[in-house]
Amino acid sequence: MARALGHPCNLDSGDSSPPLVLVPTLQRVNQFCPAPAGLGRRSAAICIPTLERGNENNNYMPKINIVNSLAEIEASQWNSLAGDYPFLRHEFLAAAQQSGCVSAETGWEPLYLTLSHGKTLAGAMPLYLKSHSRGEFVFDHAWADAFERHGLAYYPKLLCAAPFTPVTGPRLLANTHEDRRTLAEAAIALARRLRVSSLHILFPQTSDLAVLRELGFMLREGLQFHWHDAGYKTFDGFLSALNHDKRKKIRQERRHAHEAGISFLWLKGGEIQDRQLEFFYRCYVNTYHEHWSSPYLNLEFFQRIVQSMPNRLLWIFAVRGDEPVACAMNVIGDNVLFGRYWGAKQFVSGLHFETCYSQAVEYCIQHGIRRFEGGAQGTHKMARGLLPTATWSAHWIANSQFSDAIKDFLDDEKLSVEHYMEELNNHSPFKKNSVFNI
Repeated sequence: MARALGHPCNLDSGDSSPPLVLVPTLQRVNQFCPAPAGLGRRSAAICIPTLERGNENNNYMPKINIVNSLAEIEASQWNSLAGDYPFLRHEFLAAAQQSGCVSAETGWEPLYLTLSHGKTLAGAMPLYLKSHSRGEFVFDHAWADAFERHGLAYYPKLLCAAPFTPVTGPRLLANTHEDRRTLAEAAIALARRLRVSSLHILFPQTSDLAVLRELGFMLREGLQFHWHDAGYKTFDGFLSALNHDKRKKIRQERRHAHEAGISFLWLKGGEIQDRQLEFFYRCYVNTYHEHWSSPYLNLEFFQRIVQSMPNRLLWIFAVRGDEPVACAMNVIGDNVLFGRYWGAKQFVSGLHFETCYSQAVEYCIQHGIRRFEGGAQGTHKMARGLLPTATWSAHWIANSQFSDAIKDFLDDEKLSVEHYMEELNNHSPFKKNSVFNI
């Protein structure tokens, strides 16, 4: 199976460096089943067959439904399942849908799968019917191309994900292994009923992976770069754990910002003013345009989450005097800070790294946050103290011959990713006696 390197841009943080992406040719697949029929718009909820079970003590009848709008689901029940993971909170997903960022027109048609025990919401999956692969950060464009070259339609496909967000977290939203398994089985049943090519679950957490392995999903390994607090009391304490070259690089970036008259302002969501939010949005849009792309989110989306989840949002502004120069948006989770979006209206040497990484790490140290996730891809993040961390996605392919070919490819790719991660770990930015090198 041939391989080539792909070069998608990391638009969530403004990074254009190429990740390791292996592309399969799938040349050994010769015969396929007919392509799925086209799917029309759904104006009402879809119901798939009820799953029924019983026992001696009660009438246990879990019910599976599909609804098109989170407005039909009580926010407190949904959030009791999503927990502290901000990107699947009711307010985040509702903002994406109400602002029009998530819709059939944008290629993200919501099909929220729910599991109920009586009147209690016991499980949920954020499912979307996708007509493309943009905004996913797990690259399957070569798979789509192989389908088309053999006369099959890859789109629409079914996707379970936090929209536009490459952050590991819960995907089978339930409190028990049995309920998570029921959700995954129902998602497969829905994929079969809709006759889509495939079902993809992106960035699932460990408890979800266990279920997906049981059900025969193919797992795909990726990597990101995360910072972990090793008990640093100050930012200088963190710098002292780095080797000389990396410590010098970060100090040089800070010096460049200072010499350019740049200072930094940290604002929580409730503190940001309309003009500051509008400046951030112009920077966000500019980052996409610089990479010859279009932004996924509109200003209304950000306005909505500022109102509905302000304590989850952190903006880091680079300012010169009273004028903002650049901005990075972060999202606060359970003892973790997620770096999401960045942009600038003018170039200052090293400002991207200082604003997106060093300022975020310093915020974490000052506020006792144990982990910082700096977004998708980017080996340059290692020089700022972020280390390679495995991520996962899970894939179910309806066509058995394509499924076999993709499984072979993923087995080979996993070896390559693990070798790549081993090489990265051999070039740690920390001193040899650091806790991360012991």
